[in-house]
Amino acid sequence: MIEAEDAEDDDAVSPAAAAEVLDILLPAEVTGRLDRALADAAPQLSRARIQALLAAGAVRRDGEPVGDASARAAAGCYQIALPPPAPAVPEPEPIPLAVLFEDAHLIVVVKAAGMASHPAPGSERGTLVNALLAHCGASLSGIGGVARPGIVHRLDKDTSGVMVAAKTDAAHRGLATLFERHDIDRTYLAITRGAPRQPRGTVASRLARSTHDRKKMAIVQRGGREAVTHYETLRTFGPATKPLAAKLACRLETGRTHQIRVHLAHLGAPCLGDPAYGAGAPAPAVKAAIARAGLARQALHATVLGFVHPVTGERLRFETKPPADFARMEEELNALSG
Repeated sequence: MIEAEDAEDDDAVSPAAAAEVLDILLPAEVTGRLDRALADAAPQLSRARIQALLAAGAVRRDGEPVGDASARAAAGCYQIALPPPAPAVPEPEPIPLAVLFEDAHLIVVVKAAGMASHPAPGSERGTLVNALLAHCGASLSGIGGVARPGIVHRLDKDTSGVMVAAKTDAAHRGLATLFERHDIDRTYLAITRGAPRQPRGTVASRLARSTHDRKKMAIVQRGGREAVTHYETLRTFGPATKPLAAKLACRLETGRTHQIRVHLAHLGAPCLGDPAYGAGAPAPAVKAAIARAGLARQALHATVLGFVHPVTGERLRFETKPPADFARMEEELNALSG
């Protein structure tokens, strides 16, 4: 059982500035190392994070401090004090941007594969936010939060494609409302391993953080958030009776973390090159094609973004071609079909 509560001022338990305290009950039958048992009981925290919190003196058992991660787990009620996140202040970086549209309120760009949308642990620099701060200047500061100014939606680091960012509070509020109401036209292109059994259809599910791997999302029966993806197979590659790969158009009705990648894997046709959801090796001919194409990421590209300008009311629609690695992958697969 895990419960979150507001932190109390208790210097013996945690730093006074703790943002929240997790109460974790380990049962009498618990076994193994303490850090592993706590990580299993609190899947929202990684084992490495648990170890760091133990070392920092932020963990207590029945009111008494514990700090040895390798100690055997013992039954009891553990309190883990979580410190508030340190405010991140991204710095402008003169990174070239492919700008499709820009006015005083917003900017539409093509994000390259390999670029994170906003700073995060392990990707503090070289992000779209860093580039936007340099391009737009001080006007972007503070819009949408300190760590991710202007960002209303995001693409995974290794997904390429079109994105919009706000330059004013009014645009940020308006865009956020459009995304919340799903009043955005978003289409992605994907190259998949194999092909869905049905050439077109809709995947509707609920998505939540995986209890086995907190970096991944999973389809769940209860809880989570609604996720709806409409897909259409544009073409297949290889034998018609058992395609080696396929090119799909995926239209988002909702926009959840890793939504398309999870849904395509659920259909039995994960994105080629997907390190998280593409379990299973492609056919040898496809594997060789991936090497020749130089595809080192999931083959997923946000190709269409359409919306009503939140300030001017103008209907905007942008369509971008996939980048070179995606295009080469398609060419290599075309050769297999020949």
